[in-house]
Amino acid sequence: MLKNDRNKNGENKTNDDINDESGHISESSSLDDEQRVKLLSPGMLVAKRFIRNRLAVLGLIIIIIMFTFAFIGGIVNPYGEAEQFFKKEKAVANYAGATFNNTLYWIAKKGIESESFGSINRVDLAKAIEAKNEIFNTQIKSKTVTFKIEKLGEDSYNLLRLKTEVTVNTIAGKNEFEPAADTKIVVDDRFKEAYEKAVSDKKTSMVYDGTEYLLKTAKRESFVFTYEGAVILSKSVISFADPLSVNSYELQYNTIKALTEGVSSFGLDGKEYSIQHDNDFDAYNLSLNGKPFARISKFIVTPYSQDIFLSLEYKTEVYKAIAADLKEFSFTDADGARAVYSITRKEMEYSIKTERVTDLLDSYAFPSAMHPVGTDGNGMDMLVRLMYGGRVSLVIGFIVIFIEVFMGVIIGGLSGYFGGWIDTVFMRLVDTMNCIPTLPLYIILSAFLSTLQITNGTRIALLMVILGITGWTGIARVVRGQILSLREQEFMTATEATGLSVTRRIFKHLVPNVIPQLIVYATMGLGGVILTEATLSFLNLGVKYPYASWGNIINAVNDPYILGNYWFVWIPAGFLILITVLGFNFIGDGLRDAFDPKMKR
Repeated sequence: MLKNDRNKNGENKTNDDINDESGHISESSSLDDEQRVKLLSPGMLVAKRFIRNRLAVLGLIIIIIMFTFAFIGGIVNPYGEAEQFFKKEKAVANYAGATFNNTLYWIAKKGIESESFGSINRVDLAKAIEAKNEIFNTQIKSKTVTFKIEKLGEDSYNLLRLKTEVTVNTIAGKNEFEPAADTKIVVDDRFKEAYEKAVSDKKTSMVYDGTEYLLKTAKRESFVFTYEGAVILSKSVISFADPLSVNSYELQYNTIKALTEGVSSFGLDGKEYSIQHDNDFDAYNLSLNGKPFARISKFIVTPYSQDIFLSLEYKTEVYKAIAADLKEFSFTDADGARAVYSITRKEMEYSIKTERVTDLLDSYAFPSAMHPVGTDGNGMDMLVRLMYGGRVSLVIGFIVIFIEVFMGVIIGGLSGYFGGWIDTVFMRLVDTMNCIPTLPLYIILSAFLSTLQITNGTRIALLMVILGITGWTGIARVVRGQILSLREQEFMTATEATGLSVTRRIFKHLVPNVIPQLIVYATMGLGGVILTEATLSFLNLGVKYPYASWGNIINAVNDPYILGNYWFVWIPAGFLILITVLGFNFIGDGLRDAFDPKMKR
């Protein structure tokens, strides 16, 4: 513009000269605002016109505030995006459960594979007991483990883990001993003699060099095993007086063995335990050095949550209340706090409830100093969710627009420059894309993505690609139309005369002349992309929980009760979508007017 205001000798034209050429008559002979605009560069002229548009400036301020809110606010706010808040309330809640146990509880010795003794292994055990087999095989961690069943009492079993040391093959009455690869046993004449004597005496074990070995004999193939206690199973369960006490295989085994043998005391790890029968509880009390240590019984009382510890005295009161068929009972704990407990029976299970202070999700909390916009149904701070949701919505909007512009410029540029069959092919492709029903397509793709069980980050990335691929057609038509008119102008004839390549002619000389229209189109399209993302998330097709977006925040209004009673859950998110889209539209309108050469101011 400045160059056009100078004559051939490089002298500035007078205001009258400028007015005469533009056809506009300035009433001022001085360098007023109108003359200053005419002397500005094209970029400054556009900026000047943009700034003078009050709605455009308002839109720019709105977008700056939105970016600050979403990106800076999320950093400054101390809460996390998915951080949940709880409140303490008194409520009647489950406290404990009680039952007369009729299943085998098991405890495995630490440090061996039988520590992973599970339900499948218990099924194999039950089959072996039913078939009256003393030895059975079962799979633990993809390894075959052999156990021998040792019955301790009526409802108690000890499983001995067996290790094959020697395999004895009997052929024509002659034994051939085959030691295991990792055995330390020396199979000499003394070992063979001890084995054959035990077999002839029909014993199930033999002693060699002071070590006892278990035998499994058959007509053709027999085994010599070493063994160790591995799993104890019993219908009686130990309850401890101290919450820090830990049950173990050794303690359970020695306790049950003492009860089975009718012994009143036993020693373990240098400690002396004594056993007394509890006549009030139909159980046995275990004392350590004369102090109550534990109780073993088939009547089991378990706490409802891990933060509850049930004392032996409490369990006694529960047992007495259930035995007396009471519906409720009261109990005073060691701290002097007295509470009333209700008992509800369902088949063989007893549910015990009481009024207690519990941590509840602070769901749908109204705005307060701690949560200025309240909390959502999962007890998450709404202000933080709006900040992080804004990030997602704005990032998706910009990346989708970038994809649309990238594809639209390439296809529209090539179509407009070459024309002919290339133009026909690309424009029919545009027509085809415009005929695709996007919403059903989004629903189908969303269902497909859900079946892939991909992460939320990958889902958002694919969502942006899908929106970009389905939204570039409008930009392609704009670019094509502009280039169709520009390619016939003189500066393009000059580029051909100078021998520039086609790629340079299109992307260095034609496309830059379309950038003003692209900026306007992209700015106004941002609002549309944000609305599309919000719509998809509202329909649960876009960003998934726990990630936040303005669309999935509004999704809460699917429940009419929330719509009518918790305005703060959906109105702020809707308002942010509204003003953000308005902001981008104001900016787009302002840029369109600023780039318009017919605009005077």
